[in-house]
Amino acid sequence: MRARMALWCAGIEVELEEISLRDKPAALLAVSPKGTVPVLQCVDGRVLDESLAIMRWALAQRDPQGWLLNADHVEQQALVQSNDTDFKYWLDRYKYAERYPEFSLEYYREQALGSLITKLEQRLTQAPYLGGQSACLSDVAIFPFVRQFAAVDATWFAQSPWPATRAWLNGWLGSVLFKTIMDKALVKR
Repeated sequence: MRARMALWCAGIEVELEEISLRDKPAALLAVSPKGTVPVLQCVDGRVLDESLAIMRWALAQRDPQGWLLNADHVEQQALVQSNDTDFKYWLDRYKYAERYPEFSLEYYREQALGSLITKLEQRLTQAPYLGGQSACLSDVAIFPFVRQFAAVDATWFAQSPWPATRAWLNGWLGSVLFKTIMDKALVKR
């Protein structure tokens, strides 16, 4: 999702193909033996198989929203790093708590909250976006994961003490950009 958002924002046309990770096509494995998604095979043959790398590559071509302006600030890099490591770890356990019976769903939720959500709330009470007054790379890089977190127990999240984070999430969910990249008609096979 975050790679799609950056590609769309940059105006880079790509052929999208939905992949079932249970039945990985040989073509995917030939391009990227890792077998993870997303994967972008560039015209020059270069392969990018990390969503953050795809985002940075796309925005380096064209960045009309200025998402890269704050991307290299230490605090922005730390937020994305925290999201992609600690938060993602706890989010996976929260989403699939039945696979990780060592602790309760509530325990995993609390760990995820402590690893990222409280940091987001602190920043978002100061400004509408993680980088300040306008959206930046960290907003787009983190938003899809917060969306997943909120969806695990939408009723709980709607009543949770994170109003700034909820408003930020709802802003992204209601954005034309998000609705556009989620349009299944864009996927070509």
